[in-house]
Amino acid sequence: MVSHVQSLRPALHVGTLSPDLLQWETRLVHSAPPPVPDMTAGQETLVEFPDNRLLIELCGEYDRNLADIEKSLGIQILRRGNQLVVVGETDAREVAAEVLGALYERLESGKSVESGDVDRELRMGGDEGESGSDEGDQLEMFKGGAVEIKTRKKLVEPRTDAQKAYVRSLFAHELAFGIGPAGTGKTYLAVAVGVNMFIEGHVDRIILSRPAVEAGEKLGYLPGDMKDKVDPYMQPLYDALNDFLPAKQLAKLVEEKRIEIAPLAFMRGRTLANAFVVLDEAQNATSMQMKMFLTRLGEGSRMVITGDRTQIDLPRGVPSGLADAERLLTTIPQISFNYFTAKDVVRHPLVAAIIEAYEADG
Repeated sequence: MVSHVQSLRPALHVGTLSPDLLQWETRLVHSAPPPVPDMTAGQETLVEFPDNRLLIELCGEYDRNLADIEKSLGIQILRRGNQLVVVGETDAREVAAEVLGALYERLESGKSVESGDVDRELRMGGDEGESGSDEGDQLEMFKGGAVEIKTRKKLVEPRTDAQKAYVRSLFAHELAFGIGPAGTGKTYLAVAVGVNMFIEGHVDRIILSRPAVEAGEKLGYLPGDMKDKVDPYMQPLYDALNDFLPAKQLAKLVEEKRIEIAPLAFMRGRTLANAFVVLDEAQNATSMQMKMFLTRLGEGSRMVITGDRTQIDLPRGVPSGLADAERLLTTIPQISFNYFTAKDVVRHPLVAAIIEAYEADG
């Protein structure tokens, strides 16, 4: 539980701190000092934390987490016992208090706070109600507690509201789409849910597929037989599975064909029953391929389609099957469409900045 107290002390001037703030400051020197905030509007916000041990974890090694928040919001954060004093513009102070509170609640629940968590909260801007998902009713389902996916090797935790809504959608719908930029966890979370359903006995097989569309290289010029040629395109799916299943168990399941990873073209003519099926990079499926794949859905199966409309590698003039499916199927209530934005990126912080720059350029 975090409490917020608004101080009534007079405004502070740029570059100056009141003597009592200097007296109580316990901050260590940062490797790079944050920019001097504009405090001309300058009240301070006090954020109180009941557990001083968790507060130390919140601040991070050498107060690195606080330094990241300062640099991002143009504020200054000082320590007063079990309180943090946030000094700066009103809007920035409010966002900082929300970010600090969210990170502290994460620590209270037994989770760690890493630099990626700080960056994610900063990008969310403390606005829990804003999300890349259009499924507002699904977001409400997660207000009451944590969402975790159990696999053989670890618990997988969706980090953003859109990711939580997406995971709930995968459990609730037989056919779901995840659409958004790279790094938002679309495929990773889908594979995690598939592994969970497999080990819980809800499905008998996991089938992962991708279009073998060249992004600069021609398949015919790659060395080896057909498996050698297509395996590089499937590697991200192997990587995800390796995160969730022990290597020996994964190899055995692949050998027994209880887990299959194959190009989209190999799906023709099959009926995929009692399986969890993921089509990744669906923006590179043609309209005919998408129709073919969607109609493979068999009894007792669940299907997830993931893609990024901004990374289409199809030849010029060939329409994307993902765009067609979105246009044709959004009115079917049994099909769930889940959307992500740069705010949901969970890779390196630069990835979100790169995506936003390209989106701004149109």
